[in-house]
Formats: sequence, C-alpha cells, structure tokens
Amino acid sequence: MAAVPSDVATKRSLPWLGEFLATERQAWIFVFKCMLAFYIAAWLSMLFQLEQPSTTMITVSIVMHPHSGMVLAKSFYRAIGTCAGSLVGLLLMSAFPQQRELFLTALALWVGICAGGAVLYRNFMSYGFVLAGYTAAIVALPAITNPYNVFDSAMMRVSEVMLGIIVAGLVSDMVLPERLRQVLRSAARSHYAHFIEFARGSLGGAIPRAKMEEAHLHFVRAAVQLEDLRASVIFEDPEARARSSRMQLLNLRYMAAATSFQSLHHLINRLQRNNHPRTASALIELYAPVGKALSPPAAESAAPRSLATRLEACEAELPSLASTLREGLRQDPELLLEFDSGTVLLYRFVSELRDFAALEAALRETQGRLKGSAERVDFRRANDYAAPLIGVVRTFLTMIALSVFWLWSGWPFGPSAMLLATIFSGLMATSPTPLAATANTWIGYAVGMIAAYFVVFWLLPGSDGFTMMVLTTMPLLLIGPYLTTRNATLPGIGAGYTLGYVYILALKNPMVYSPEHFFNDAIASLFGLMMCGVAFMIIPTVIGTEWLRRRQLQQLRRQVSFAATAPMEGLLYRFESTNRDLFHQIVQFTQPNSAESRSLLAWGLAVHDSGRAIIELRQDIRHADLPPPLCEAMQRAVDALARLYDAPDRQRWQEADRAVDHAITLTMQTLPQMRATCQPALAHLLQLRTALRDDESALGPYIVKATEIPHAT
Repeated sequence: MAAVPSDVATKRSLPWLGEFLATERQAWIFVFKCMLAFYIAAWLSMLFQLEQPSTTMITVSIVMHPHSGMVLAKSFYRAIGTCAGSLVGLLLMSAFPQQRELFLTALALWVGICAGGAVLYRNFMSYGFVLAGYTAAIVALPAITNPYNVFDSAMMRVSEVMLGIIVAGLVSDMVLPERLRQVLRSAARSHYAHFIEFARGSLGGAIPRAKMEEAHLHFVRAAVQLEDLRASVIFEDPEARARSSRMQLLNLRYMAAATSFQSLHHLINRLQRNNHPRTASALIELYAPVGKALSPPAAESAAPRSLATRLEACEAELPSLASTLREGLRQDPELLLEFDSGTVLLYRFVSELRDFAALEAALRETQGRLKGSAERVDFRRANDYAAPLIGVVRTFLTMIALSVFWLWSGWPFGPSAMLLATIFSGLMATSPTPLAATANTWIGYAVGMIAAYFVVFWLLPGSDGFTMMVLTTMPLLLIGPYLTTRNATLPGIGAGYTLGYVYILALKNPMVYSPEHFFNDAIASLFGLMMCGVAFMIIPTVIGTEWLRRRQLQQLRRQVSFAATAPMEGLLYRFESTNRDLFHQIVQFTQPNSAESRSLLAWGLAVHDSGRAIIELRQDIRHADLPPPLCEAMQRAVDALARLYDAPDRQRWQEADRAVDHAITLTMQTLPQMRATCQPALAHLLQLRTALRDDESALGPYIVKATEIPHAT
C-alpha cells in the first residue's frame, strides 16, 4: 500500500492537474444539479398540467448558479419582475384590447423603461427590471389576437415561473450546496488581513504614491465586493440576514480607516518632499507604536480581539509620545502645526482601526444575532442617468421597429421575434460589449436549436414515458450548463445554448411535433436576436466608453460638493460608499497602469482626501463652540473647495488656497484662547491645505507656485 494517497502525490507532482480536477469536479456538480432541477421542474409541470413545461425549465436554466445564495437572490428578483410584468401586461391589454398600434407603443415604452432600470441598477435588482419588461411582452403578445386569453396567459406564466424558482431554489439549497456565506467570510477575512498587513508594512511611515494608488484601488474593489456578496448572502443564510447591518457597518468602518490611513501618509510624503524630514520623522516615530500593536509577538494572538485590545493600549500611549516629539520641533511654529495635523490624523486612524478590529472580532466570535444596537448605515450606490436613458431609447425604438415590421408584413411569427428582441435588449443593455455578447449568445442559441432539432424529430418520437424523455434529452442538454461554467473563455455561449435548446424543444402538455412551426419559430427567434444586435450597432452602448468615464469623473469630483453641502446625518458613510461605488465603475473599464488609469486613481485619492477632511471640518463647525467669524471663514473655505472640485482651474485653486489660508490664520489667532475647540478644526484645515498644495496629486496642474518661506529643519 502506498504511504501517500495517489491523488495527493499527483497534486504534488502535477499541480495543474490537481487544479484541473478540482475545477472539473465543481463544474460537474453544477451540471448535475442543473439536470436534476430541470427534470424535477419538467415532471412537476406535467403533473400540474401546466401548458408549457419549457417555461419552467427556462426559469431553472436562468436562475441556476453554483452558489445557492446567488440562486435565491436571482429567484427573488425574478419573482418580483414576473409578477410586475404580468400585471402590466394585463393592464396594457385591458387598456388597448382593440388598438394594436397603441398597445404596441405602450408595450414598447414599458419595455424600454424597464431596460433603462436594468442599466441603472446593479446586481440582481437589474435582472428584476429585465424580467418586468419582457414578461409583459410574453404575457400580452400571444393574446393580441384574442384579448380574453390574457388573464389565463398571465396566470399560467406566473405559475410556471414560480414553480421553476421553487425547484431551482430547493435543489440548489439542499443538494451538495455551495454556500455563498463561505465565500463572503473568506473574502472579508482576506481583506481584513490585507489591510492590517498593509498598515503594518508601512512601519517606515512613507509609502510611494504609486503603491498608495494601487492600495486605494484594492480597498475600493474590496469594499464593493463585500457589499455585493452581503446583498446576496442575506437570501441564503438567516444568520447573515440577522447580522446584515453589522456587516455593512464593518465594511464602512473599513472604508473610513482606509481613508484616514491614506491621508496620514499623504501628509508624511509631502513633508518629506518639501525637505521637512524632522517633522516627517517625528510622525513616523509617532506611528511606530501602531506598527508594534499590529505586529504581536509569536507567543501572542494576532486575532482581531487581541488586536483591538493592543490598539486601545496604544491609543493611551500616543498623547505622551506626541508631546515628547513635539518638544523636539519647537523651532518652527508652521512645522509644529503640520505635526499637530498629522497627530490628529493618526489618532483618528487608530480609533477607526480599533473599532474596525473590535467589530470584526465580535462577528467572528458571536454566532447568530449580535446583542445591543448598532449604528444603522447603508451602502449608497452612485448612478449616471445617461446610460439608462440611452437604454430606454434604444429598446423603445427596437420594439417599435419590430412592431411596425410585424404589422406591415403580417408575419405570423412576428411576436416570437419581438419576444427575443425584448429579452436580449434588456439583458445585453448592461454589458459593456453588447455586440460581442449578442453574437456569442446568437451562436450558442443557434447551436442549441440544432441540437434540439435532432432530439425533437429523431429521438423523442421513438421514446415513451418520462424516463425515456429524460434519457433522450439529457445528453445534449447538459452541454449548456457545462459551457456556462466556462464563461471566462466562452462568454454567453453556454447560456445561449441552454436557452435555445430548451426554448425550441418546447416541451408541452401534450407534446406537439410540427416541423413547420419548429423552423418558423427558430428563424423568428434568431431574427429577433439579430435585430437586438443591430440595435446595439445603430445606438451603441455608452457603458465603458471614455465619454461616460468623463461624466463619471465629473460626478466623482462633485462628491466634494456633496461633502460640503449635504445634511450631516449619516454623511460620512454615504460619502465613503458612494465614492467607492462610483470610482469602481469608472476604473473597471480602463487599462491597468495606463495614463488614464493613473489619472483617475489620482482624482479618486484627491476626492477621498479632501471630501473626508471637509466632513470632519463641518462636524467641528457644528459641534465645537467656535466664534461666529471663525465659522464663517471655515465655511468660505469649504465652499471654495467645493467650487474648485466642481470645475478645477487655476483661479479657483487660488481662491480655495486663499480661503483655506485665511481660515488657518484666523484659527491660529484664536488658538491660544480656545485651544481645545480650535485644535481639531485647525488640524483639518491644515489637512485641506496639504491636499491642495500636493503637487503630485490630481490638483498638481492647477497649483500656482509660490515661494515658500524657508523653515528650519
């Protein structure tokens, strides 16, 4: 007997083979679950005498996913979209039972609006809008020649879809389930470890700008990924649902700590570049206890609870160390102010990091709902309305063009072409490359139809009973789900194949064999899908284009205005989450390390830095007992910064610089009488001035150089 199992030995000698086998195992588990759900859905549809079991099977093919949480989330929005679409189809047919032109125009408008909603919203909410659009068409179009059938059509559609949703959800959740919560847990712990490691690794205090930009991009992607996973996991896991608000709070604490960390290192870097090494070294020395707290000895635990305790102890040490270091910088008042500003930033970072670690520890250590109340926060998304509006116009015109063609030609299969165009106009509207996606889907769809032809007219007629139906249809059907697991290399082919196969297979109660209907339906479906591609050629998508990125960049810069003017209640978290979501949308279509990507990263950092400092300053104005003239000067500085970021130019930079400088001067004059209230505001004003005068930031081209007064070092 071998001392080492053969598969382990194989993995060690051929790591690629081990990885390949693991991937294949997951793929075939998914295929098995899909097949099981397909045929249970088909059997129940026939048992319940539903008209079109194929609709139930199509529902299964659409909502199935390797992770059960994704299936439940998609099913939830498919159920809402189906009910909404059925209701609208019923209302439209009731409103225009004898007026085809008006009915088709109203239907095109509804489908267009839903396509716009699909572009506007992300995650599976987008899919809900797509469903609401094309379900109205599916329910109403077949009944256009006999409006009295529309209610039965709607009820049958809802019944078939709901059955598919229930079957897919149960199979996914009960048969070899792949839990999304494990993915969320793993991702959250990985991002936590990465952030702690990054903060620990910066013991030198200075991080090159390129590395900071790279880290910023990582933090942004991590925050958005965690929110996307959380939004799906709550459908799968009651415990995750109960802890959802804490998970959102954890993500937002992570974002806040990351922003403070970046601001602190920008300050240190600028001091070093401007030949103030003693001040920079003092801040680095002040940072050293934090680095020690983040690096426990081997004998001690590095768990979040232990880390939170160590950071709390570190917080108590910092004021005395800061006081000692400040003594060594007494030669220059200006540099003392820079040191004080860095000290406030460091205190804020340590406090936020401690809260982040404490909440991470509570989530890891406690099962079920956490006791006590938590601050209620939401992850806010950012949207641009140009892309949804174009989606509405494109889909509306596509539907109108096909309606006119159908009415003019009297083509009996015109509704089939319209249905396919409706479905894929909505589905592809969210893709940055809709033409390629439509072409891939068209190929998969056509191949699926050819396979279905072979099954329908060569295998099924010779079979008898449900078992034979399964045996004759399965070998070619399972190709679709398997190809779906290869989306990275064959995007859209698997989904197109499955939809084409199941749609044209058209299992009915009873089954009908009509070659004429088969070919006409196939031609109409491919024609509708092709028209969808033509629509994207005539009115191309703006998602991922340079034009949309410019608009989104302007929207990102206006986040500083948002920070300067929005109500203070919950502003910090709204600002942090919206910024990251918007920034994630902007950079995801840029070439990594390109000039454009670097420029966007620079703007992202500048907006984060200044916006956060403005929010802190507004809190100082609101809560501290500051003299009215001082508050007015600070407010003028905030307004000037908002104007600068709205439309950056040299004049506005000078205005902002003067306003901030004036507020700093007034605050320094008041400082001796009101140190406790003025000190935090002064630190935030200095942070704003540092961001303004950072010649390596996105504001660098607008900076008007002035001769700096030489300081003692």
